Amino acid sequence: MSDESNEYYTLLCDDPSHEVVLVDCGPREMDVILAVRKVTGQSLWHSRDLARQAPVTLLGGLSAYRAQSAVAVLQSAGARAEWRQEPEPEERAAPSS
Repeated sequence: MSDESNEYYTLLCDDPSHEVVLVDCGPREMDVILAVRKVTGQSLWHSRDLARQAPVTLLGGLSAYRAQSAVAVLQSAGARAEWRQEPEPEERAAPSS
């Protein structure tokens, strides 16, 4: 029997979360509303309200891949949308004066 010891390490992947922002609905409003419904899972009514509030953050806490996929769905419907890294919690807080 050997006296070798094994060490195991857990690697943490610090993949930042991303958000999907609908910048502009574009000329094909109904197509964009249906795309918003598809990516958010919200009702048609709520999706319409979100689309009309552009620019608005639709989703948050996503991986880069899922955010890119949601943006692709929105863009294929005619919307202007983008994905971006979510700010850190301390970056969201307004500076106190």
